[in-house]
Amino acid sequence: MNRLVYLFSLGHFGVDWCQGAVPALLPYFIMQYDLSYREAATLIFANMMVASVIQPVFGYYADRVSKPWFVPIGPVLAGASLVWIGFSTSYASLFAAAMVCGLGSSLFHPEGALMVNRIAGSEKGRALGAFSVGGNAGFALGPAAAGACAYGIGIEGVALFGVVNAVIAAALFFAMPRALAAAKASEAAQKKASGEAENDWASFGKLSVIILARALGFTLCNTFIPLYWIHVLGADEAAGGTALSILFTVGACLTYGGGLLADRFSMRGIIRAAFLVMIPAMYFLMNSTSVPAATALLLPAAVAIFMPYSPIVVLGQTYLAKNAGFASGVTLGLTTTLGGLFAPLVGWAADLWGLQTALQILWIAGIAGLLAALALPKDKELP
Repeated sequence: MNRLVYLFSLGHFGVDWCQGAVPALLPYFIMQYDLSYREAATLIFANMMVASVIQPVFGYYADRVSKPWFVPIGPVLAGASLVWIGFSTSYASLFAAAMVCGLGSSLFHPEGALMVNRIAGSEKGRALGAFSVGGNAGFALGPAAAGACAYGIGIEGVALFGVVNAVIAAALFFAMPRALAAAKASEAAQKKASGEAENDWASFGKLSVIILARALGFTLCNTFIPLYWIHVLGADEAAGGTALSILFTVGACLTYGGGLLADRFSMRGIIRAAFLVMIPAMYFLMNSTSVPAATALLLPAAVAIFMPYSPIVVLGQTYLAKNAGFASGVTLGLTTTLGGLFAPLVGWAADLWGLQTALQILWIAGIAGLLAALALPKDKELP
């Protein structure tokens, strides 16, 4: 596997640790700005709406006129948004900063995933797994770092995200010529070996249901687990951030493992197994009233959310082989952002009926995802 994949994984880390920081700061925003659940979740909506709408557009554009230089720009914008948050004094300012963070994500993900696809060769599952680990590691470290800043040295300390991301962006910028040369060579070899690519829109439609189900699990856990720990389980703010970090730390390992297993066995099989786990894991997690029990349930929840991540991206790029950039924008980006469109609705439901009741949607999403996974064609039937 080309070692440049690890540099793109570092860029993925830079974007997603900023994405992970925003939900972890919701308890701080609720306390400082006296926000309701719906108002707090709307900040996530602002972040995810920009990323969800723009990522497929950038991916579609990348298939025609690729802009790999968007890759270093993404971490710069995401880091700048956290600097902005650190010095915000109003809800409107927080809302705008959250949107800029989403823009950075939408610029990075389609081009980053497309570049990794091009340089991966035959080890696409492993390469996308390694790339995805960077993002999940970011989501694991981001909440802890943001919490340490907000509750330790002061909210202005989140400017640290901007400094780190500037360094990452510089490394990506200077490595881009080598990455482009490697992608060109690898793409030529693959085209010679496989011939003309074809799109399978019917299978991609089934995969889209899986993307939505997994996105709900990812984003709603990312948004509401700190609040669930505080307001349902009675833990403190630090414990809520720690729970999120545990989920994403375990998830980083499972993401890479899912890619390796998918290369060796079956993309479809890994996805099916993940949703089989998701249904009971989310049911028991969201009906738990014990911190130790809920913490233990984070392990199967991580299996459900993170193990199918790489296979979903690879299948998306395979089903839409003629539009791999668009597929990357939808699969890699929307698997972490589409659920954000539902966050305000879940927040509204939590205001009306309670957070625990509102989060029952997670195991219901698992049922929908499993049904769609059962309808996917066998890997050997892929175009």
